[in-house]
Amino acid sequence: MQDDASVERRRRIRVGAAGSVGAFVIWGLSPVYWKMLGDVPALEIIMHRIVWSFVFLMPLILFSDRRREFASLLANRKSMGVLLGTSVFVAVNWLMYIWAVNNGHLLQASLGYYINPLINVLLGMIFLKERLRRPQALAVLLALTGVIYLGVTYGDFPWISICLALSFGFYGLIRKTAAVGALVGLTMETLLLSVPALFYLLHLGLSGQGAFLHHGIRMDITLMGSALVTALPLLLFTTGTRRLNLSTVGFLQYIAPTGMFILGVFVYGEPFYTAQIVTFVLIWTALAFYSIDAVKQYRKWNGA
Repeated sequence: MQDDASVERRRRIRVGAAGSVGAFVIWGLSPVYWKMLGDVPALEIIMHRIVWSFVFLMPLILFSDRRREFASLLANRKSMGVLLGTSVFVAVNWLMYIWAVNNGHLLQASLGYYINPLINVLLGMIFLKERLRRPQALAVLLALTGVIYLGVTYGDFPWISICLALSFGFYGLIRKTAAVGALVGLTMETLLLSVPALFYLLHLGLSGQGAFLHHGIRMDITLMGSALVTALPLLLFTTGTRRLNLSTVGFLQYIAPTGMFILGVFVYGEPFYTAQIVTFVLIWTALAFYSIDAVKQYRKWNGA
């Protein structure tokens, strides 16, 4: 008969796996949602995403045990300064991603999120003085080779991919310096961004240029629903990471760019040339080295 501890552990793993997979599936399929807003400029979509995300998240803070953490954060100038910086990077990332999706660059967006873990390793080496293990160095070198090859052979440097990977990489790097939970941190970031976003949307509305309240109830609901597409996967992701090994989450994170890749090639028919195939193969090989090394290190640290 199984003891209560093992039953509880399996339950936590099941809940964690469901949360993580759900988050990455939503992120991977989110281009379908943003394509529904294809007639709206990317900047306007981002402003709605920020404002409605704050409207969705703030009640979660007010009606939970996070009120004190949120209030303490408001009084902490250092942490607020850090979150102001992360707010800028996450806004740039959101803007670049939605622009890429709605302008036929979904494959570049996918490549950016495949590269992101390797960018994190590189940023850790540069800014945190972390030493690269040989498999990590090989993975970064392979990824760099793929990016350079695409730029030289195809004649189109993947700047969208690099911008997405760097903006999210710096977001994570700076976020490390603020000991703030995911929900409280995202709520504060959307609060800081909501002030300029709201002014921008009011300007568009008063001048008759905005999409909200001018293109039918379906468009309004879709713009408001951007809050769910933003906040729901993050909450699921947080649920997962608290219950799973980091190495497991590391493998699962590739669900999202894989979903984008499949949508880009097989649903939206974006061109996929030989140079892109070579680049993706190099990136996938790099990720294999990176992931195998991550698993070995995790087992070593845990004595497995």
